[in-house]
Amino acid sequence: MHLKYGGLLVLGLLFQWGMGQNLVKNPSFEQYTHCPDALGTFQTDVTHWNTPTQGSTDYFNTCSKVMGAPENFNGVQQPKYGNAYAGMYFFAPANYREYIQVPLKRSLRKGETYTLEFFISLAEGSDFAVKDFGVVFAHKALDMPFRTQLSRTRLLTVKGNPVHFFEVNHPKFHEDKTDWLKVSTQFVAKGFERYLVLGNLRDNKKTRKVQTKRKETKKGAYYYVDMIALTNNRLKTREAKVEVDSLVAFKNINFDFDQFTFDDNAKKELLTIYQKLVEDVRLVLEIHGHTDNLGSVVYNEKLAMKRAKAIGEYLIDQGVAAERVSWFGHGSKKPLSDKNGELDRAQNRRAEFLLKTIE
Repeated sequence: MHLKYGGLLVLGLLFQWGMGQNLVKNPSFEQYTHCPDALGTFQTDVTHWNTPTQGSTDYFNTCSKVMGAPENFNGVQQPKYGNAYAGMYFFAPANYREYIQVPLKRSLRKGETYTLEFFISLAEGSDFAVKDFGVVFAHKALDMPFRTQLSRTRLLTVKGNPVHFFEVNHPKFHEDKTDWLKVSTQFVAKGFERYLVLGNLRDNKKTRKVQTKRKETKKGAYYYVDMIALTNNRLKTREAKVEVDSLVAFKNINFDFDQFTFDDNAKKELLTIYQKLVEDVRLVLEIHGHTDNLGSVVYNEKLAMKRAKAIGEYLIDQGVAAERVSWFGHGSKKPLSDKNGELDRAQNRRAEFLLKTIE
């Protein structure tokens, strides 16, 4: 099965200056196994994501004529990032609810503070808006045999699966704008959290809601959701300067002798590259790999290419569109230092980055 990506920048990570790695897989729903062709296909079409109940959450992608964007059955909305977003009922007759669920890249660390952010937009077809968004973290994936609310009582009755849940409210949840609204909250992890679920945890009677100015007959609150980011506040990084059309190297993106793997410190320094790509979808990235002067010319050229390719494939695995990343291997032809000391050779075992604008 092949993963498919949108034509614009496809981000597996959402970064801002000073933020750490996003722990949410496929955060803007760009990776998919099938282009949606009907209502309720989120469960089967979106890579990594599913639904924790029998509610039929929708998937919208510009690749589709039936479930496309910006125009679809419930309104008009451009994706916040890339080409896709989710659509779900937070309030509907008979307590019907829809949710989205995703495994995190790793379990959260007990006692540490995290920031959860996502973007929402109330669909034009909604005649209600809700004031509270439910957030659930579970140790194991939820699979509940009902289409109604995922209530606190139901969550706490699941044996062998501890849960951590809370609600996020915002004074502008009910405002119907064409722009996306950014929702942000912080919380302290309990240490078992591995799955994230979003949706309304209240039944209709307890749901705090307001009626919109529209006089529709659907009697529901339907929201578009895009770009979900979960970051550890402790793992914030410092901003580094990256200029377009200027070759840049990072001090932590170096390689051990005869190796082409890189560590978490290198990944942190890549955040500034991600930010530039987020800010300007016209940018493409070149990755240039280098070696020291030990070994043959042919071997070093191959090793340098492996180093650059490893970084490129890491970016693609995280969600960056493959057509926006290219890599090159230069061997030992372009050293930073001509000396033969170990520290000098280590400095030469590096990768460099070049952001270019494609009009």
